[in-house]
Amino acid sequence: MHPLPESLRPTAERLFADRLELAERFVELLAEQGPERGLIGPREVDRLWERHLLNCALMVDAIDALDHPATTLADVGSGAGLPGAVIAIARPDLQVTLIETMQRRATWLEEVDAELGLGLEVLRSRAEELHGQRSFELVTARAVAALDKLARWTLPLVADGGSLLAMKGSSAADEIEKAQKVLTRLGGVDPTISRYGEGEVEVPTTVVQVRRRAKATRKGDARG
Repeated sequence: MHPLPESLRPTAERLFADRLELAERFVELLAEQGPERGLIGPREVDRLWERHLLNCALMVDAIDALDHPATTLADVGSGAGLPGAVIAIARPDLQVTLIETMQRRATWLEEVDAELGLGLEVLRSRAEELHGQRSFELVTARAVAALDKLARWTLPLVADGGSLLAMKGSSAADEIEKAQKVLTRLGGVDPTISRYGEGEVEVPTTVVQVRRRAKATRKGDARG
């Protein structure tokens, strides 16, 4: 068992509300199967709640802070379901699509969806293969790639007026600076950095938001 530490319970209850039990079941699945199925490292098991579950669940605060409505969300490079499955647990009002290239990870995500009844759409695909076919009001990613490369993969999936929310670390400002030309070319505007969970968790969640301007062209977005 990997119980929720009491010190983190208020934050978990705030973020998951009446779906906290689902989050607890997800933690157990990840702890039991994650290392052997190559989803997380063995050392991560003992810090699943703070470093992974709550770190991802704090994305809900980023979503709540948006100045535009959102009902559809795609998580690119979902891996172990971080943050996509966690967001789906915390926000059942969102239609969540998980995009994952590796079959074994996509299979696990489908099993999690069946076990927890999250209503997820799991796509085994590279993000680039969906350009021009699918669009979402929100696209999320965690530890996938540097922002310039990530933008090439994800911004073409963001609906006009929607947002990319990328979980980043201390290099967020440098990544924005290096990616500025790419963002502009792909219709990305007003990149901002926000931190969530200050005073609640040891390491707050850093989120880079990039808005996709209205009527941004999508053809050829992935090139260059």
